Amino acid sequence: MAEAQPQGTGKAAGGRSAQLAHTGLRHGWTTGACATAASTAAYTALLGGEFPDPVTITLPKGQTPSFALAVEELAPGRTAAMAGVVKDAGDDPDVTHGALVRATVRALPAGSGVVFKAGPGVGTVTRPGLPLDVGEPAVNPVPRQMMREHLAEVARRHGGGTAVTADVEVEISVDHGEEIARSTWNPRLGILGGLSILGTTGIVVPYSCSAWIDSIRRGVDVARAAGRRHVAGCTGSTSEKVAVALHHLPEDALLDMGDFAGAVLKYIRRHPVERLTICGGFAKLSKLAAGHLDLHSARSQVDKGFLAELARRGGADEALAGAVAEANTGLAALQLCAAAGVPLGDLVAATARDESLAVLRGAPVAVDVICIDRAGMVVGRAEPRGPGDTGQGSPLR
Repeated sequence: MAEAQPQGTGKAAGGRSAQLAHTGLRHGWTTGACATAASTAAYTALLGGEFPDPVTITLPKGQTPSFALAVEELAPGRTAAMAGVVKDAGDDPDVTHGALVRATVRALPAGSGVVFKAGPGVGTVTRPGLPLDVGEPAVNPVPRQMMREHLAEVARRHGGGTAVTADVEVEISVDHGEEIARSTWNPRLGILGGLSILGTTGIVVPYSCSAWIDSIRRGVDVARAAGRRHVAGCTGSTSEKVAVALHHLPEDALLDMGDFAGAVLKYIRRHPVERLTICGGFAKLSKLAAGHLDLHSARSQVDKGFLAELARRGGADEALAGAVAEANTGLAALQLCAAAGVPLGDLVAATARDESLAVLRGAPVAVDVICIDRAGMVVGRAEPRGPGDTGQGSPLR
């Protein structure tokens, strides 16, 4: 279990930090943070002979939680070291809460870098359309980068040199992970054999529907009280960074929308601001474009048939539209269209904007939409449109 909890700075009356604190729910830690802590402890023991317990890591936003080790093992002759951390998901109803995440580290020849391996309970990518190549262990890009950085620091600390990388194999496993994965979307996405190691911030944000919707309302109230005329509803930390970079919004103009697009739109309908930017992942916003107001994967799915129809409107021929309809993921559909010069991202953004205007029911709010990919690159945009403009409402429904 981790010994520290992320806290807001206390300096801002609104924005993401205040909104998170307002829920009153306890935060947790991603599988990526747990894997980083476990691999850091294991490599420290491999080089120095002793496991740090607790082991402290630095998350992408600067938090420094400490994790107690649940298991540890150093092989004779220091040929390998294993450490494990129990995932604490806080108050989030996460299926991986309580799972034991293990990292086994073995030395490799100089110049090998960090090589990731899927151990028992961690899946392998078998289909395209994910941010990892087919055949790769399902350890997502941000956790991989976190581990590389921490392992390089351990190498510098114990080697006394200036090495910028570690040369190790890191095998990540999760006890009972294959069984737990049956309760996730991994099998449908072609991630077989277990769970994915996930996380972009290292922190699990707890989602109680009522608490989160209340925090959204408070965020709107704070922004209006501060005189903000432009606010952004973002699906997560990556989309928040994009919205800030593009529009230079202050913290108290940022709403952590999460999956609750409907909550943002309905409250702003009653408490208008001049402009609302909606920024989020392409797949999530394709659900909004299709008329879903709750974007959680358990309650709405990416409709590839809908994306195929949008692609046709953008000039796709029947062969491409058929490929989009059969794509593994929304990202795969986007990539197919990008290769053919069909602006599927812009079409999704525009349709999501028009759906948002339909929910606003004529409230004096201009809406623009930004779609991003997993790396935070903008893949679709729709310029601001207000209730007096033409084209309101979905053309496909």
